[in-house]
Amino acid sequence: MRLNASAPPRRTTPSLLVAALAAALLLVGGLLVLAPDRAAAADPLLSRGKPATSSSVEDTGFEPAKAFDGDPATRWASAEGSDPQWLRVDLGTTAAVTRVRLNWEVAYAKAYRVEISADGTTWTTLAAETAGNGGTDDWTGLGGKGRHVRVYGTARGTSYGYSLYEVEVYGTPDGTTPPPTTPPPTGAFTVVAAGDIAAQCTASSSSCAHPKTAAQAQRINPAFYLTMGDNQYDDARLSDYRNYYDKTWGAFKAKTRPVPGNHETYDPAGPLAGYKSYFGAIAYPQGKPYYSYDQGNWHFLALDSNSFDDPAQIQWLKDDLARNTKGCVAAYFHHPLYSSGGHGNDPVSKPVWRILYAAKADLVLNGHDHHYERFAPQDPDGRATADGIVEIVGGMGGAEPYPIETVQPNSQKRISGPYGVLKLDFTDTTYTWQYVGTDGQVKDTGPTYNCH
Repeated sequence: MRLNASAPPRRTTPSLLVAALAAALLLVGGLLVLAPDRAAAADPLLSRGKPATSSSVEDTGFEPAKAFDGDPATRWASAEGSDPQWLRVDLGTTAAVTRVRLNWEVAYAKAYRVEISADGTTWTTLAAETAGNGGTDDWTGLGGKGRHVRVYGTARGTSYGYSLYEVEVYGTPDGTTPPPTTPPPTGAFTVVAAGDIAAQCTASSSSCAHPKTAAQAQRINPAFYLTMGDNQYDDARLSDYRNYYDKTWGAFKAKTRPVPGNHETYDPAGPLAGYKSYFGAIAYPQGKPYYSYDQGNWHFLALDSNSFDDPAQIQWLKDDLARNTKGCVAAYFHHPLYSSGGHGNDPVSKPVWRILYAAKADLVLNGHDHHYERFAPQDPDGRATADGIVEIVGGMGGAEPYPIETVQPNSQKRISGPYGVLKLDFTDTTYTWQYVGTDGQVKDTGPTYNCH
């Protein structure tokens, strides 16, 4: 806790008072001559009411702007249980920043940096804390120039997230507003994703995993949830959905945007019958088991990889991408084109990859193999390339894990065993993610990529 302390007052005699006053005037005059730029307290507050963004938001009412509204009763709060998280403000003009004051809620940062940037992309550290204890941190005597200021938390002081009642940035604006070379990230939102979820078990069994992944997914409290197929085992009957999936992941069904897997086709009542009956219009918003929607600057494609040989779905995909006006594209479906797990590579997805790659899609999410894996950007033929698609396999939602068998080229990280969910963080120009275990610990953090 960084606080400015003051000594208690003491009594003085008249003669001493005159001498003290003269000495004080002399001291102040000397300070003004020697260091006219050190009057940090006189610098204006620059951050009040300015546009703010964050890496995540715990819930409605804790938006980033709450930390810059001047109201000590409101606050920003990040999603719980993961590092790093950040909060940033756009001062609207370049300024020489001399002071940053942070008023933490109970959920404070043990380690964090205060950073400044001219363009919202390249950051310079103004101050760093490695042993924070909450309360008020008042960083004075800073020397940095830029338009954007960020608090970047790297280690939480509690099991919660990060939360700030108020962030105050002081300094001297220079009156110019240079155009940023890269538009600053805005429109931040978080998504939770998983595939291969509800085995036929309940929380009464300690080995039942999907109640635990559901609890972790709900704690993150994202903008919405994605499922990558095989939502319900073994034959995905409606009765199975009601008896198992509905008891766990069904708690946030209204915020879920699912796709089917191969187990949804095994229903004796007909392929996808139980899936369609359970999810209804949530899974069929456009009358088919494939659909699209937008969030921020992102276009999401929910596809049915059971029917990639259906010309109607392929034509719909091409038409949908042709109409898209968003700058970033993510697709998700059950069968991965590349996988190091037991099922291995699935060529059924290659024609769709070719269409997505031609449209400069950024991200593909899959299930099917019961492990976590991330790949470097690659093209449909598996060649690493900077303009390629990033693929993530997230099939650890609750079904029995599969071992890693044949490691594929461009595979960067593989985890089999610990159950968990994908926590994906999006802005209007970037994306990154974490694989979060059911114990709340981050098992892997992906790179931050710019959209194509």
